[in-house]
Amino acid sequence: MGIPLKPKKGGFLRPFGCGWFIREYLAGRAPYGSPAIDPDVGAPQSELFQEYKLALISEIAMDRATRQAEKIARKEGKPISPDKIEALFEEYYLHLPYKTIACRYHSFVVYFSMLTRLGWVELTGQTEPSAFQDNFPPGQPRRFYRLTKAGRGAGDSAWANPQKA
Repeated sequence: MGIPLKPKKGGFLRPFGCGWFIREYLAGRAPYGSPAIDPDVGAPQSELFQEYKLALISEIAMDRATRQAEKIARKEGKPISPDKIEALFEEYYLHLPYKTIACRYHSFVVYFSMLTRLGWVELTGQTEPSAFQDNFPPGQPRRFYRLTKAGRGAGDSAWANPQKA
């Protein structure tokens, strides 16, 4: 008998939600070590996605490193070593597969379009050429998005589950 891949209730656990991260990032609050941006200028979708994935990988690696260091300390009967946690964090961070953490880019784009339809994010009008355009025919430019007044006013529960909003 196989073990079910998906939890029965509650979904997969994440240190923080995608909607929350988008709101905090576009507000310029630099969540979980991501770079701070100007909220009026905004950021492109691809940059948001990359920062979300890197922040999740970092938090998951730190969680695993802390748990492993606690387990080792308990086994050895010694206090927890911060140096051991750092060493384990580096190891986990380097070896966590990028594709297995959180959503894929297409899912993120669909989720982000829902936020746009809700009126929580909007285009700023600023664009920049994509990196691949240096060597290939012209393609779609990178469009910048920012939070709207409605997005800033939406509560935590609405950002946690925009499908219900």
